[in-house]
Amino acid sequence: MHLAYPAVLAVLLFCTGLYGVLARRNAILVLMSVELMLNAVNLNLVAFDVWLRDALHSGQALTLFTIAIAAAEIGIGLAIVLAVYRNRGSSDIDRLRDTAETDEAETVPAGDDASEAEAPQAAEDQATAPAGKAKKAEATP
Repeated sequence: MHLAYPAVLAVLLFCTGLYGVLARRNAILVLMSVELMLNAVNLNLVAFDVWLRDALHSGQALTLFTIAIAAAEIGIGLAIVLAVYRNRGSSDIDRLRDTAETDEAETVPAGDDASEAEAPQAAEDQATAPAGKAKKAEATP
């Protein structure tokens, strides 16, 4: 068997996976592209193992480890993508740049531009907010 055939196929698979990682915006498609790249590596490992006629079959053993790592990566990656999709409503990678959750109280500064007439009202709203949340929780079935 010529080594060139599986090597060329592995290069094509790896380049396709690399293009998918760099060009895609959907997290699921990026994970699938990473799998293509890992399969290209597996193909090279097995091809070189057969070509070198290794008695220990090191290439095939490394391929089994790579498959196990890829399965774990997909399991964890898919769980993360599903959790992000549930929280954000999208698995678009460009929209997920800022993954820190911010509270509305942190984003609205209470400060210099508020008039003094609004300040007592704001303090009263903050004091009654926990009681309002408790009433709302009791009202929901």
